[in-house]
Amino acid sequence: MAKIYYEADADLGVLKGRTVGIIGFGSQGHAHAQNLHDSGVDVVVGLYPGSKSWAKVQEAGLKVGTVDEVAQTADVIMILVPDQVQKQVYDDHIAPHLTPGKTLMFAHGFNIHFNRILAPEGVDVSMIAPKGPGHLVRRVYTEGGAVPALVAVHQDATEGALATALAYGKGIGSTRSGILETTFREETETDLFGEQAILCGGLTQMIKNAFETLIEAGYQPESAYFETFHEVKLIVDLMYEGGMAKMRDSISDTAEYGDYTRGPRVSPPAQKAEMKKILDEIQSGQFAREWILENQAGQPHFKALRRINAEHPIETVGEEVRGMMAWLKQGK
Repeated sequence: MAKIYYEADADLGVLKGRTVGIIGFGSQGHAHAQNLHDSGVDVVVGLYPGSKSWAKVQEAGLKVGTVDEVAQTADVIMILVPDQVQKQVYDDHIAPHLTPGKTLMFAHGFNIHFNRILAPEGVDVSMIAPKGPGHLVRRVYTEGGAVPALVAVHQDATEGALATALAYGKGIGSTRSGILETTFREETETDLFGEQAILCGGLTQMIKNAFETLIEAGYQPESAYFETFHEVKLIVDLMYEGGMAKMRDSISDTAEYGDYTRGPRVSPPAQKAEMKKILDEIQSGQFAREWILENQAGQPHFKALRRINAEHPIETVGEEVRGMMAWLKQGK
């Protein structure tokens, strides 16, 4: 059975007298910094000089400095800049200031697992990875709840790495829901696989295929959008709340029968075989090397794919349909 840590398993006192440096103030950075601050932790945010986020940090009532300044003074350093720039930020601005006894933390294991970042021996290396976007980590915390997280220890130089990581996890609120113990390898490979095979890649491609099938058959784009895109959230919410059983209990018998009999046809054994190939590419490091080279080349393929997908008809139709939904505007 997996080990899960809760409130009683973590001690915020571990961070007393220590400064936590949050490198970056994006999606995860702003949430971690503000949650920790509200939990009574001494937090300082590290940004590059001239960053547009500098004023946002100050408006949030937090201390801010350059990455070099924060890396030099902080006892615990959480790197929350994008994967593709972490190595450069680490090499140029963090590594020179790492001294024995400090803690280096991550919210995703990519750069540690694929040996992009090699921490010195005397430094603890750990991870707290919330299983949700930063805005949700912040909002749920302010409401008294929490987004669950993963914890992993890669290097335990002080023999206190886990205690520090759990204290950090408690500071952002995750022990309220539970923190699952894992490894950097497991978190990295399963996270990449989930994103590529289903959560982002698989789901969006299936939605586009279904939308195009209806359009090519002569149906109205708006009707196609409602059936293949809009209702996805309604179904996923039911599964999120009570598993596939609750979803199937909530839909019609007609829909449930179609689920059982037609679902396997759009997800045949060949699809699972392709998923295994994708996992092999992740485990072997092929995907990591591909992504690293793509960034070194200036992201030409990535930017082209981003442009092509942004121009897909489903995005145009979706924008028009969502414009009719006043409650979505209120949510913003």
